[in-house]
Amino acid sequence: MARSYHTFRAGSAASERQLTAFLMKNGQQLLPMVQLIEQSRLAIDELVDTIGRVTIETVLEMSAEQMVGPRQQGKWRQGGQLVWYGKQPGQIDLSDRKLTVNKPRVRQRGKGANKEVPIPAYVALREGVGLQRRMLNILMNGVSTRSYKQVIPQMADSVGISKSTVSRQTIAAAEQALAELLARRLEEKDFLVVYIDGLHFGEYCVLGAVGVDAEGHKVVLGIHEGATENAAACKDLLEDLVARGLDPKRKRRFVIDGSKALRSAIHAVFSSQTPVQRCRQHKLRNVLERLPKEQQKQTGALIKAAWKMEAKPGMAKLRKMAEWLEQEYPDAAASLLEGIDECFTINRLELPLSLHRCLASTNLIESSQSGVRMRTRRVCRWRADMPGRWAAAAFLETEKNFNRLMGYRDLWALKAILQGEHLKAKQAIA
Repeated sequence: MARSYHTFRAGSAASERQLTAFLMKNGQQLLPMVQLIEQSRLAIDELVDTIGRVTIETVLEMSAEQMVGPRQQGKWRQGGQLVWYGKQPGQIDLSDRKLTVNKPRVRQRGKGANKEVPIPAYVALREGVGLQRRMLNILMNGVSTRSYKQVIPQMADSVGISKSTVSRQTIAAAEQALAELLARRLEEKDFLVVYIDGLHFGEYCVLGAVGVDAEGHKVVLGIHEGATENAAACKDLLEDLVARGLDPKRKRRFVIDGSKALRSAIHAVFSSQTPVQRCRQHKLRNVLERLPKEQQKQTGALIKAAWKMEAKPGMAKLRKMAEWLEQEYPDAAASLLEGIDECFTINRLELPLSLHRCLASTNLIESSQSGVRMRTRRVCRWRADMPGRWAAAAFLETEKNFNRLMGYRDLWALKAILQGEHLKAKQAIA
C-alpha cells in the first residue's frame, strides 16, 4: 500500500511550519516531555541532548543489526560469523561538541585478539568533519581559542573540548580549505577582470587574486605565500592560475596597486599587451602625501578632473601639472608621472562610466582583504606555516558575502572591447 511521506528542508520557514503542524497532529508522544518542561523537571538543553543521544544510539543499533541480525535474548544467534558482544561508551563528534553514547559491540566468532568489528554508522559519525568546520567557523568569526568556552555550549553528558583540540581541529579544517582553494578549476568561467594585491600577516606576505566573471560574480582565484611582493612570488601566483585553467591567451584586465613586480609578472606570464589598470586611489594617496596639507585639496581635485577626460588630453593635463609641481615638490611630480599611462587604461578602452568606479581601483580586493583581517585579527603570533591556511580559510569565508560587481549589467561592453583588442593583437602579429 502506498504511504504518505513528509519531507522537510533545513532552514526553510515553510518546512518548519509543516513540521510544527505534523507534530501538533501526531504529538501525543511529546506530552510527557511538555509536562516535564512545564514542571521544570528537565532543562530544554538536556531534553534536546537526550533526544539526540537516543536517536544516535538507535541508528547505531540498527547499523549493527544490519551486520549481525536481530538480538536473540539469552542465546547466541545461530549461523553467521558475527555476534553481539554487549555495549561500551563511545564519543560522537557533533557540529559544536562531543557527545557520549552507548554503542553496541560486534565481534567475530572464535577466540583470539583483534576480533572486534567496527559499526559502519559509528565510523561515519566519528570522522569529525562537522566539528572541524564548526571550530574553524567560530575562530573565523573572531573568537579566540582562549575564549571558545563562551560560545561552545556545554550540554548534559557532553565531553569538554580542550584548547588543544580546538587547535588541532581548526588546523585540519584550515588545511582542507587551503587545499580546496588551490585546487579550484578556473576554465569553467570567463573571467574578465583580475584584481591582485598583497596582504601582510606579521612579517609574512600572502598574495591574493580575486576575479570577476562576465556576469559580475566575484570569485577568489588563489593565493600564494611569499616573503614580500617580489617578482618571483607574483609570477608563481600567476603561473598557478594559468595551470588551473586561466587562459593566458585570453584578453582580460588586471587591476593592481602599482607594484612593479606585479606588472612585470603579468607581462611575463600573459603578455606585454595585457591591459593593466593602475589603482587611482593608491596613485592619489602617493602624490598627496608628498605635498603640504594646504596644497592637497586643490591638487587632488585637479587630478580627479583629469582622470575624467579622454586619455590623451587627460595625460597632457597631468604632465602640465607635474611641470608646475617640479619646481617646489619634485617628489610629488615624480610620483604623479610614474605609471601615468596605466591610470588611463579605462579611458583608453572607452569603458562605460558605470564601470569606472570598480575598475579604476583595487577597492574590490581590499574590501575582501578587510574581511580576512577581521577574521584573523585575534592571532597574535604568526609562524611560517600559518599565513597560508588562515588566509585561505578567511578568504573562503569572506567570499560567502560577496555581491556582484557594481555596474555588472554593462560588463558585456568590457567583454566586447577585450575581444576587439584580442583581434587587433592577432592581426598585428600576423
